[in-house]
Amino acid sequence: MTYKFLSHVDLEELVAGLASAQVRVIAPVRVGSESDEIEYRPIQRLGDAALGGDLPGRSLKEFFLPPAEVLLRYKQSHEGVPIEKAPAEYSPQVILGAPPCDVAGIEALDKAMGWDYRDEIWFGHRKATTILGLVCSVMDSSCFCTAVGLGPDSSRGSDIRLSPIEGGYLAAIMTLKGEQLLAGIQGPEVNREARSEAHAVHESARGKIESTLPSLPAELPGWLAANFDHEVWNPMALRCHGCRACASVCPTYHCFDIVDEFEISEHGIHEDNSDSCQTSKLAVHGLGRDSSQTHTEGFRQRIMHKFSVYPSRFSAFLCTGCGRCSRVCPEGETLPEFLGAITGLAKPSPQ
Repeated sequence: MTYKFLSHVDLEELVAGLASAQVRVIAPVRVGSESDEIEYRPIQRLGDAALGGDLPGRSLKEFFLPPAEVLLRYKQSHEGVPIEKAPAEYSPQVILGAPPCDVAGIEALDKAMGWDYRDEIWFGHRKATTILGLVCSVMDSSCFCTAVGLGPDSSRGSDIRLSPIEGGYLAAIMTLKGEQLLAGIQGPEVNREARSEAHAVHESARGKIESTLPSLPAELPGWLAANFDHEVWNPMALRCHGCRACASVCPTYHCFDIVDEFEISEHGIHEDNSDSCQTSKLAVHGLGRDSSQTHTEGFRQRIMHKFSVYPSRFSAFLCTGCGRCSRVCPEGETLPEFLGAITGLAKPSPQ
């Protein structure tokens, strides 16, 4: 890891240079009539970005795994069904100012997208993207990133981690892509004072969030796998509306459905659409086999995937503690609340 100091002017010039080179720069931006909402949007200048503000309503995932993406096109005819594959070229893009919970979500999905079958579309988007994560200093009672092994100063998934300090940012360069992006910036030498200031920012951020939920115990994945029919599932599942709002904003949710639709006449598309394991018909097969699940089973699958199935393969939780699911739930059901309940059950009894 190497460090550079980026002044506000350096960052302004970087964004302007990328925009002039037709590189898409995506950053948190204030949207809405009263500018009280923040979402990820392409920007042309640094002044358009809302760096260090509230967490965007939707995660970064959609810039790598869109809600709907055409995989191929086809035409039915008497001679056959000619197929036109989706383009395999991906335009370069830079993500600027994403909080660690969103960036870590992309890194978590890298594992899911490559463990048994390599999703070339996903990795095509990833290769074309450079991510400048920003240390988070804005959090609320829904945040619990430290409980899942991350933190407001985490660098997981970032090519560059930016820490706000006086006059600009301390840039911790993690990857070759990050090094190449900042190669033209010759800032002042990073001294001990700058690193100490950044460290103080990190410690202050962690102090604000660690009280939300204690670190999840290592025994949790195993306990969940061994308690598939525990009575704890039903009370929480009954409060869930099954609306899938949580899935739509989660940075790691990646359930999908493949559909064929006609565009015009005999022309059709084979499309990948975002879905959710909480829908009753997710597992209905094309040949008619119906593996429909109950409402409780769908709720349980969501928790099991994030905190038992994925950890058993990759030794990490499929959750970044961003808290979006709690913020959008119409019932006010919070993941920290449920995790707190099962953590108490999973912890071994003191001798």
